[in-house]
Amino acid sequence: MTALSLCLSCLLQAIALLVIANGAPVLVNNLLGKRWAWPVDNGVKLRDGRRLLGDSKTWRGLCSAIFFTLTAALLSGLDVLTGLLFGALAMTGDLLTSFIKRRTGCVESSRARGLDTLPESLLPVLVLKQPLALSLIDIVLAVTLFFLIEEWISPVLYRLHLRQRPY
Repeated sequence: MTALSLCLSCLLQAIALLVIANGAPVLVNNLLGKRWAWPVDNGVKLRDGRRLLGDSKTWRGLCSAIFFTLTAALLSGLDVLTGLLFGALAMTGDLLTSFIKRRTGCVESSRARGLDTLPESLLPVLVLKQPLALSLIDIVLAVTLFFLIEEWISPVLYRLHLRQRPY
């Protein structure tokens, strides 16, 4: 397989893992409400007076994303380490986005089109391109399709009362 070839099943697997990693915290939040929702940053504020990450980034969300991504990866034939790393890298990208948004003065859970999906989708597919058998085209398509899925699905999830905001 060349660097420019496309593996449809590999691409679909990567997109499914991205959706699971990023959807698990939302679904678990809807099921559990505020129970066990301890903020990752423990309320820490930096010199700029803003929270490091904010209340919406919780250990429960982080653990649920990693657990459900790991489970999905195992069910799809990937090894434990790939599943574990995929979930952890997706959440690392999500935490990085929150950190950047807090530093730029964005309100918690506010929309930053592109920034909201780029780190959390690019980081896992780029780092795990070999175990996922992804080409450069697959990576670009996975990130782009994940962005489009987020754009289209978020308003639907809001109407179903699964998200607090329509984005």
